[in-house]
Amino acid sequence: MITVAVDCMGGDVGLASTMPACAAFLASHPEAHLLLVGQTEALQAYPDLVNHLRCRVVQASEVVEMHDPVEVAMRKKKDSSMRVAIQQVKDGNAQAVVSSGNTGALMAIARYLLKTLDGIDRPAIASQMPNTLGGATTVLDLGANVDCSAEHLFQFAVMGSALVAAISGKEEPTVGLLNVGEEVIKGSDVIKRAGVLLRNAASSGDLNFYGNVEGNDIFKGTVDIVVCDGFVGNVALKASEGLAKMIGDFIKAEFSRSIMTKLGAIFAYPVIAAFKRRMDYRRYNGAALLGLRGLVFKSHGSADAFAFEQALARAYDAAHNGLLEKVQQRIAHAAPLLAPESTLAS
Repeated sequence: MITVAVDCMGGDVGLASTMPACAAFLASHPEAHLLLVGQTEALQAYPDLVNHLRCRVVQASEVVEMHDPVEVAMRKKKDSSMRVAIQQVKDGNAQAVVSSGNTGALMAIARYLLKTLDGIDRPAIASQMPNTLGGATTVLDLGANVDCSAEHLFQFAVMGSALVAAISGKEEPTVGLLNVGEEVIKGSDVIKRAGVLLRNAASSGDLNFYGNVEGNDIFKGTVDIVVCDGFVGNVALKASEGLAKMIGDFIKAEFSRSIMTKLGAIFAYPVIAAFKRRMDYRRYNGAALLGLRGLVFKSHGSADAFAFEQALARAYDAAHNGLLEKVQQRIAHAAPLLAPESTLAS
């Protein structure tokens, strides 16, 4: 049995999103259990769920608001639904936790309570972006670490490989290093040094390193995993989300202009529906906070019930497929490559 702790109060939507999502998730995962963490009185508005045989309510008297500074979430709201939910993983009551709450607070509290794995300097945020092949490309880091060393990027590649292997079943996913060009001589000193580490890892069989990739390769599906620092990754994520919304709004506006365009829409609907589904970011909701001694998944703050259900399913799959153990094994195996002499190899 896999138990997932849910921060029911977090995010822009809160209970109106998380509770219907939990109900749908339980219906599609008959072996899963949920810990519903939040203010008991508020949760009682959903009696069918709180009385469900595979649910248990865990009381938390406070809520981390989306605008709360990290210091407030850490020091003043010690009984928040976010913190109590993460505590369930630390105490062994749950194998994973999902929250739509404040990203900075979630990362800070998770790192404080769970600590980082041996061999990991900084946790990273990993999520998927849809690509033209009909699947998705996993990208990390997406905002946890603005400034990264070559060693950090190497660790991200190892953790990302474990994530994709655990969830997709692809044991040797391809890894690309995001750069301004494919050539080895291009990029900053950090990128060049990271390239050395990744090529060494490929030579020793620790990673399936493809080489340098550019931004458009994320959406072409050139590789399974793209590694970058958190600044670049977050910009890429927000830009792609904005583009998807812009295209959707444009299509909606064009098809409402005249009778002819409405008629055209009828014939084009199957193609439009397929495109909309492929670009629907709700399907890929649920970013993993990798590198911690526990599984933590971040849902988009504005996620609706469908999107939050996807985050729950992603957390469940990660726990079911032993993601934490896979990350530990891969990091331990690749650790010798981070020795000082390894960075000098070409």
